Amino acid sequence: MVLTKEAKTDIINKYKLHDTDCGSADVQVAVLTERINYLTEHLKTHKKDHHSRLGLLRLVRRRQRLLSYLNRTKSERYQKLIADLGIRR
Repeated sequence: MVLTKEAKTDIINKYKLHDTDCGSADVQVAVLTERINYLTEHLKTHKKDHHSRLGLLRLVRRRQRLLSYLNRTKSERYQKLIADLGIRR
């Protein structure tokens, strides 16, 4: 299992902007980062798993688009988010 319900709930609670927030760009980037980290570790042991590699590339591109949007619109939130998640850009 890539991301359990409890782990996803913890991530959402950490990065949500208000009480009913579960889909803001910050939350989406945090969840995608967790999935990317899992797939990266998976591919270190399963080097020939090309289907998962393509999925990883799609997730990375989706996260990149969300981060670009955040950088254009709310650059202070963008800076805080990449610092918290440890993302290199």
